[in-house]
Amino acid sequence: MIDSKLISLHGGHSGQFCCHAQDSLEDLIKAYISKGFKAVGISEHMPPPEHRFLYPDELEQGLSVKALGDRFSRYFLELERLRQKYKSDIRIFKGFETETVTGSPAQVRSLIREFNPDYIVGSVHHLNDRCFDYSRQDYEAIANDFNGFDAMYMAYFDTQYEMILDLHPFVVGHFDLIRIYDPDFEARLGKPEIGERIQRNLSMIKDLGLVLDYNLRPLAKGEKTPYLASTILARAKALGIPVVPGDDAHSKEQAGMFVDRAVQSLKNMGFSTTWPRPRCMTPA
Repeated sequence: MIDSKLISLHGGHSGQFCCHAQDSLEDLIKAYISKGFKAVGISEHMPPPEHRFLYPDELEQGLSVKALGDRFSRYFLELERLRQKYKSDIRIFKGFETETVTGSPAQVRSLIREFNPDYIVGSVHHLNDRCFDYSRQDYEAIANDFNGFDAMYMAYFDTQYEMILDLHPFVVGHFDLIRIYDPDFEARLGKPEIGERIQRNLSMIKDLGLVLDYNLRPLAKGEKTPYLASTILARAKALGIPVVPGDDAHSKEQAGMFVDRAVQSLKNMGFSTTWPRPRCMTPA
């Protein structure tokens, strides 16, 4: 267990290793230290398995699958250097964030064997190999292809279930990310066919001993609700699933942002704030 008042297990995206982030990884680590963090998990994005999964900003910079793989290798080298350099100030857990696309499960296992991370964050950003969270335009186009938001939500939670069952990620990242551009998400999450899938996924998370990411990225973008809507938090509480803050920081200014508020909210809801120690649980 981790006895720390402040924690983020989904964070540390830096401009050094992520095209849509800012600042160096060392600057982010120093920011966590300056804000009183004694433990933090760093979980940079994994490289894509194929060229077609590169993001527009990566294509704009002329990057390739090989270049992103090389950058990922440098990420783990730098993370280990920083872990040693700042070990008297902060405990750094080495991780990475997964994708869920064709070819990614085998690649995740390969990356685990090569880099031996402390844990992984299991995320879903794609449906049928199309990224839904990069822009509102893409999101709405994908919803249209599913003949509506309800069907898209159901496909998302089905894809997430398969990812959880396959990878056993210690942290399940931004569980309800599918609501990112949906103004009616609260009502939609309560629909029976969607709620049943949410309950199924949460039950699997409980059975496997995983934790949920209380993802604070929406707050940094001026929104009111973190990922884990209140209804999902209530379900997680009823099942006894640990919920751990994740700042999902993309700059040194965002490192640790809103975590103190999140910790207090979790305490007020009756969640334990003695955090489980990250570990890699993915089957070989």
